[in-house]
Amino acid sequence: MGKSLVPPGDGGDHIQPVDLKAALEERYLAYALSTIMHRALPDVRDGLKPVHRRIVHAMSEMGVRPNSAYKKCARIVGDVMGKFHPHGDASIYDALVRLSQDFAIRYPLVDGQGNFGNIDGDGAAAMRYTEARMTEVAALLLQGINEDAVDLRPTYNEEDEEPVVLPGAFPNLLANGASGIAVGMATSIPPHNAHEICDAALHLIKHPDATIEKLIEFMPGPDLPTGGIIIESRESIIESYKTGRGGFRVRAKWETEDLGRGGFQIIVTEIPYQVQKSRLIEKVAELLIARKLPLLEDIRDESAEDVRIVLVPKSRTVDPVLLMESLFKLTDLESRISLNMNVLSMGKVPKVMALNEVLLEWLAHRRDVLIRRSRFRLAAIERRLEILGGLLVAYLNIDEVIRIIREEDEPKQVMMERFSITDIQAEAILNMRLRSLRKLEEFEIRKEHDELSLEKAGIEALLGSEEKQWQTVAWEIGEVKKTYAKATPLGRRRTQFADAPEADDEAIHQAMIEKEPITVVISEKGWIRALKGHMSDVSSLTFKEGDKMGVFFNAQTTDKILVITTGGKAYTLGADKLPGGRGHGEPLRLMVDMEAGHDMLTAFVHDPERKRLMVSTAGNGFVVAESDMIANTRKGKQIMNVSLPDETRLAVDVKGDHVAVVGENRKMLVFPLVQVPEMARGKGVRLQRYKDGGVSDVRCFAMEEGLTWDDSAGRTFVRKREELTEWLGDRATAGRLVPKGFPRSGKF
Repeated sequence: MGKSLVPPGDGGDHIQPVDLKAALEERYLAYALSTIMHRALPDVRDGLKPVHRRIVHAMSEMGVRPNSAYKKCARIVGDVMGKFHPHGDASIYDALVRLSQDFAIRYPLVDGQGNFGNIDGDGAAAMRYTEARMTEVAALLLQGINEDAVDLRPTYNEEDEEPVVLPGAFPNLLANGASGIAVGMATSIPPHNAHEICDAALHLIKHPDATIEKLIEFMPGPDLPTGGIIIESRESIIESYKTGRGGFRVRAKWETEDLGRGGFQIIVTEIPYQVQKSRLIEKVAELLIARKLPLLEDIRDESAEDVRIVLVPKSRTVDPVLLMESLFKLTDLESRISLNMNVLSMGKVPKVMALNEVLLEWLAHRRDVLIRRSRFRLAAIERRLEILGGLLVAYLNIDEVIRIIREEDEPKQVMMERFSITDIQAEAILNMRLRSLRKLEEFEIRKEHDELSLEKAGIEALLGSEEKQWQTVAWEIGEVKKTYAKATPLGRRRTQFADAPEADDEAIHQAMIEKEPITVVISEKGWIRALKGHMSDVSSLTFKEGDKMGVFFNAQTTDKILVITTGGKAYTLGADKLPGGRGHGEPLRLMVDMEAGHDMLTAFVHDPERKRLMVSTAGNGFVVAESDMIANTRKGKQIMNVSLPDETRLAVDVKGDHVAVVGENRKMLVFPLVQVPEMARGKGVRLQRYKDGGVSDVRCFAMEEGLTWDDSAGRTFVRKREELTEWLGDRATAGRLVPKGFPRSGKF
């Protein structure tokens, strides 16, 4: 008989029902906490995430110090993975590479040899080819690690121990920054200048309740590895550091290079932080091909060790500032670096901290490390003093000691009783070498005893006085400040501060569009298209069935087009965004949010100097400046308030000093323009009174030149002041029947 398929035991399936919501919550929370604590957020005290801390610690354990030989990265990664960090080797090597890149990290912790990638975004060589060792900065972070400066915890397999946090003699969190995405929270801290951080910290030691405004005097803002120029206002920077959240606008650094004969080119020497140079140049080239940068002729990358991007202007008359402003708007030559100081406080609590809180917690950690190292040293001194005391006894009774060792069976016990010394002291005497029986030895022991006693007194005084502890911490920070002072090549400030030049938005907008002549055609049913070039004859154009020509006019691609609807709304379209002249174009309704019952009334090129007289069917009207008609959204802007059956009927040019209005009842009225109010929005005032019907046409004219109209036969009539006297009146009156020769259509 085959193997039984019945489960052993009582046949129970031991299934426990669990509430799905509770199970998911518990598991997801565990995952989230693990990500926050052990992966994505840096510790405020040493500014490191676990993977970086483990890399630095493993290098220290391997003895790869700043002054030792380089070791293969594969060995370092193998050690980190095998002993401390149970994750993939690629992630560990990526972290190691980043720690060595001087364009990614302000004060590298790893000194790499070989190809460690570049600012164009090329990756590093494989870890079997590259070598690395620690830098002095990493050594500073580890200072005192073997002197019980920090807590240790078992590694993942409990074979070894690893530090919970590093002693951190270097202000790494702010100096090198950090970025990470956890679960439900993220962190982003830009790098700063170590010299400035030390200055701010020293000020905080003296004045623990110093304001952010005061600290900003010492550290005015980030100092990015790739330089650049920060154009953020001081108020905004202070606000960011107060709340721990904010951002900084960073621009590339550029200068013009004279080519003689009035020609020039622009050289970009520093680009914003974390922007890949090759990607940046590709993006500009794409914009060039798409003709979005009419002021720019060409872009070249002439970088070697240093960044050198050459921008060639279209002509020597191009304003370099305007060209750069248009590039800043469209490309990553200006980028925003966010600040979100979300860090693990006390190594446990994730929270967003202000600048002073971050510094204070680092200082408290430094004091803690100092106390722990001092206690460790004190214990070591006390052990050594005990041994020295024993050795001194042996010297004073050397013959007796030798006799005991030669004659007794248990020399240790006898010596302890005979000289009343401790076990440790007796052991030390028994372990003594014959060569240390020289006559000078006693003198050296006494000398060492005195020196250690003096040091012990010093440490006890330090442990007893908080003031002395802070003095020592300040001295240590002062030493770091000297090493990374602004006078040194590494400590020099790379990022400058400046105000963005006040540039005219309109001019920048123009600079981004290539200026070309077009003819805008809109059909009666509201289909719009733009044909290349200026056309005077549009009779050859075709329209959809049942549709015909509405309006057409000449424009430039840099113009704005205003569209007025019967509902009294104005919409703005960029002439460069209009569909091309192939086919019938596109419906206006797709380009703007036109309301269902409304139709297009007219459209024209926006002229900020001009005014329009808006007239509704019922005969109300007012004057509005075209600059007030510009709408920045698809929704448009309500200009004339009308409700059906009344509609906006006309929007005519305002010129001259009089208005002639004709009703559907063929009555005409002429009155002075000053009687019509000017406003940005409204219903308007009554222009002409009707029993029934409404307005037919309106014209503004100068009385000097007279009122003109054309009849159906194409003849032009002109009526001067004396011929218009019977029609002259005030607005809102009925007017008289039109003069002889006025067109049947009722239009001027």
